[in-house]
This record gives sequence, C-alpha cells and structure tokens, in this order.
Amino acid sequence: MDEDAQGPPPAPVVNGTPREIAGGVFVVPDGRVPLVPNVGIVLGEDRALVVDTAMGPANGSRVRAFADELAGPRQLLLTITHFHPEHGFGAQVFGDATIVYNRAQLDELHDKGGAYLEMFRTFGDGVAAQLEGVELVDPDETYDGGVERIDLGGRHVELHDIGRAHTRGDQVVFVPDERVLFTGDLVEERCFAIFPWFPPDDADVDGELWIAALERLEALDPRIVVPGHGDVGGPEVIATVREYLVQLRDETRASAEAGLDADAAAEQIDASMRALHPDWVQPEWIVFGVRHFHAAWSSQQS
Repeated sequence: MDEDAQGPPPAPVVNGTPREIAGGVFVVPDGRVPLVPNVGIVLGEDRALVVDTAMGPANGSRVRAFADELAGPRQLLLTITHFHPEHGFGAQVFGDATIVYNRAQLDELHDKGGAYLEMFRTFGDGVAAQLEGVELVDPDETYDGGVERIDLGGRHVELHDIGRAHTRGDQVVFVPDERVLFTGDLVEERCFAIFPWFPPDDADVDGELWIAALERLEALDPRIVVPGHGDVGGPEVIATVREYLVQLRDETRASAEAGLDADAAAEQIDASMRALHPDWVQPEWIVFGVRHFHAAWSSQQS
C-alpha cells in the first residue's frame, strides 16, 4: 500500500525489545518502522558488542539501556555497519564504550556525515525530532580492510570490511560460533534495495560490487541473517536480494541497449518490479537503482 492510503509513516523510534535469536545473541527488531534498523547485542563472558545505535540520542539511549541490562558488568563495545544516520547517529550516548569499525566508514562519515544529517532533517518533523542534538562521534579504534576479530571472552566476533557497495565503507558483523550475520543495509527483507544514488553529491553506491559482496556473505555460510531492515531469516534472505539486484541490473542493461534513456527505463522497470514484488516496501528506491545501473552502462559505452 502507498503512504496516502496509510497516512504518514510512524516516527522513527525504537519500540522493540531485545529478542534472543541464538545463544547470547540478541536483536532489537525494527518493527518494520522506516528509518529504524535492526540492532544487535552480542554477549561474551567479559565484553558485549552492540551493532548499530539507531538514529539520534533518544534512540541511542534506549539501545544503550537494553545493552546495559543484558551486559551487566561486561565492558561495552559498539560497532556500526555504515555511516548512514539511522544506523550510527546515536553513538554519542556510548561515550564510555569502545567504538570500533573500519577506516573506510570513518572517512565516509567525515566526508558526508554533516550533509546527511542536514538532508535527513528535511524528511519531516518526526525525523528532525530524533536528530535534535546529534553529535558526530569518531570511533576509538579503526582497522584497515579485511577482517578484525574481537575477543568478547569465550567468543570471538568478526568485523568484515566489505568496501564499496551500498556505501563506500560497508561493514558486516559475523558471530562464527552461532553463524549469525548482521548485514547492515547490504541486505533488507521484503524491502527494495536502498540505492543512495544522488549524483553529483553522492554517487558511491556500486551495484556490481554490491552483487559481489552478497556472494561473499553467502560464502560465510550464515545460519541466521539479521538484515538492516525487516525480519530476521536465513541465508535465503541474502539470495533474494542478490537475485533482485541481478535482475535490476540485467533489465536496465537490456533497456539501455534497446535505446531507452534513464527516465524511460526507470518508468518501465519500476512498474514491473512493483508488480513482481507487491509485498515489498519502499518501492521508491527502484528508480534510483535503475538510474545507477543505467549510468554505469553508459559509462562503459563511452
């Protein structure tokens, strides 16, 4: 259904409570509320890792309270899957925790964080209210590419620097002993892939690399997949997104090769994808994906 039929979207407020999806691995579910992510809390014997904060200090404080309750005396660590406001712009309430993530994400936060903060403030009063008082916070530790293993005490967690895909500095979090994977916005469940294709201001999304990244995630052989938004599932959640992106790319290329410009291709493919996935949300992102793949195809021809 469209927004007009349902009224305005709910305020982007964390309303879920932690749910244990594997031994010592919890998710605060997004409740399918736009601009609210799935948040993770992973417990070891000595330390606990929080994955994403949700948007703004009020949401961050709610997540922090859940983490404190579950962690007890354990030391808190925080990691963020990518720099977008709804995932990491509550980090300021974790000032006494150790914040760690990949260097590429930090560089992207420095380059774009302020602009995204201002852009999100235009998304309505509910979003602007959550962003009131936001401070952009640097991590305490970064790593350069590859995999960073964190010892939580009796359990290791892996931070994987995925590189450019949905953003310039995507990161996923893997809990090997339970084979739980937190994907950030590389994977959504029943949600059209979010393409932040805003040239010339932000054109770092790369659909081809995104497809390759999803193949890498599948190779980790996860048992439980926590998408950035939507319901927790299994590896089929990754496969569904990969298949959609491949189809979006291939249909866009076919349209371009048939002589359709980006506008015509977007109109045609938007209609077909909405019909193919009537139960998916945020269909407005289809045209951004088409425009990205059309631009990539055009660049290859020049």
